[in-house]
Formats: sequence, structure tokens, C-alpha cells
Amino acid sequence: MIPAPYLLYLGHSADSVGIKTSRGLATFRREACVGEFRHDDCPLTLGLPRLTMAGGAAAGARTLVLGIANAGGRMDPALIADAAAGLRAGMNVASGLHHRLRDVPQLVALAHERDLALIDVRDPPAGLPVGTGVPRAGRRLLTVGTDCSVGKMYAALALADELRARGVTADFRATGQTGILIAGAGIPIDAVIADFIAGAVELLAPARHDAGWDLIEGQGSLFHPSFAGVSTGLLHGAQPEALVLCHDPARAHMRGIPGRTLPDLRECLDFNLQVARLTSLQVRAVGVCLNTSGMARAEAEALCARTADRLGLPCTDPIALGCAAIVDELLCEPSAPSTTASR
Repeated sequence: MIPAPYLLYLGHSADSVGIKTSRGLATFRREACVGEFRHDDCPLTLGLPRLTMAGGAAAGARTLVLGIANAGGRMDPALIADAAAGLRAGMNVASGLHHRLRDVPQLVALAHERDLALIDVRDPPAGLPVGTGVPRAGRRLLTVGTDCSVGKMYAALALADELRARGVTADFRATGQTGILIAGAGIPIDAVIADFIAGAVELLAPARHDAGWDLIEGQGSLFHPSFAGVSTGLLHGAQPEALVLCHDPARAHMRGIPGRTLPDLRECLDFNLQVARLTSLQVRAVGVCLNTSGMARAEAEALCARTADRLGLPCTDPIALGCAAIVDELLCEPSAPSTTASR
């Protein structure tokens, strides 16, 4: 577990999607966040008190969370300097970037000198197995997307909350740095060697016999040339009984690839179902989640209604509008999970 409370890092960020880790913690672990650190050129805020490094430590923050993401997950000199300032202020530093804190000698020396921890969240466990696709007991839902960073984690967390509110046992299974920070456990799937992705998901959501649900956080998109590999491994390892498709209707193009349009929702859903059937023949779609954070409520409700009518599935924004209709669909059938899979 990462020592709480947290000071959330925004730094120089101007990309609202790029601060998704800090935003996720501010949304789902707000009680553990004392404030945010951002430079004067950062136009973004999480609605938390703006604090200096020293101010964050004085407010009780035990860990500075570098809650930003960028292409390749690299730490530039400015970020390293800010991490060093956090250590000098007396805070541990946690990061979900691919560039490991432990590989920066300056930070290692400072942490050792002050008896503080450097926490690399994107470290997969050792000894991961190769996936087998052998059918296993349990009920599993996987969130999938038309693109990366479209709300798959938010949807899985909201669905888990709705199930638990109905008295159904449900566990969120984190597969990315933000989800791991929120849940306190998980496997960073995009840091796993390709041959072991499916096996890592089998380990993350093993067989269960209590009629409870595993809500598995999806990653990437089958339609994104950069990240389709991790999405494929998740679909096979999850052996999902149900899929929920996530989409950002305001997205003009694939993240990081200007000019490449997002897929049609029906096409994307059908393709995900086809790929999932390699290990889960009876998989079905149970809903669509839209990120309507930039819309007025009436506009969001109208778009969800049109999408539901077009696809014949419940459609909602799980944060703004709730996800009761999707859980209704999830629980209505089949009455028992299938254990059939192709071999």
C-alpha cells in the first residue's frame, strides 16, 4: 500500500486526459488527498487546495503521487526536479510511469538519504504464468473501449459499486497504474511482457465459486494501432462473461494519432465480442458507457438514449447518470456463468 495521504501532482500539464491518474485519485480517493501541486503554467485543477511541496508535507501528505501520463511514460528533467523537491520536503514519491523512479540516481540518493520510499506502481509481479485459456469458474465483466483513456476504469469502478449496493459480491480488478493506486492492488498489464499478458489476467481474476463478480479494468483498444496488443491479451485472459463498451463522444481522433478516426460503436463491439470468443464462447455485451463530462445533462441523456436505441443495449454515463440499467442487464441473464470455451 502507498502511504497516504497524498499530494497529487499536475506539474506543467495542459492535457486534461494526461492527468488521469491524479484525477482518478481525486475522484475515488478524495478523502486521502490533501491537495494538488501545479506550476503557474498549468491551466488544470482537480478542485483540491493548491499547495507547494512544503505546504503539502505540512498538510500531512506522506506521498507525492506523480499522477500524470504521457506517450512512452518518460520523466523529463522538470518532472525529476519536482520529484526531488517532494523528497526534500519529506514525502515519499509514487509514480505509474514506465520510466522507473529507481532508475534515476538523483532520486535514489535523495530517498536513501532521507529514509523515504520510491514507489514504482508499474512493476508487474515476478513469475507470471503463460495464459492457458482453460475454462475457469467465476463471473467476470471486462470493460473495453473505442480508444484508450475513454473511461474503462471509471465504468468498472462504478459497476462494482452498483453491484455491491444491491448486495452482490463484486471486486474491481485493476490493470493500470491509476486503478492500482485507487484499489491498492492489481497488475499493470501494459508493463507485462506480451507472452504473459493473458496469464497475468488469469492470475488477477482467478476462479471463484461464490457467485460474485470480478469487474476487470480494460486497457487500450483493439482499434488503436499502438495498444491493440494489450487489449487482445486482456480479452483472452479475462474469459469475460460480459463486455461493456466505453467511448468518449467528444474524441476527434485516436489518442496520439491525429487523422485516425475512432471506430463505429457497433463495429467495435462486434469485433471485441469476436476476439473474446476465443476463450469465452458465451460472452455477451451488456451495455455502453459514454464519457459525457463536457455535455449538459439533457444533452448527455439524449445522446445515451439515441445510442441505446441504435445498439439495443443500455447506454449511460456511469458517473453522471449512474449505471443501474447496465447492471439490470448484467444480472437478468444468463442465470449461471458458462464454463465453455474453445480450445
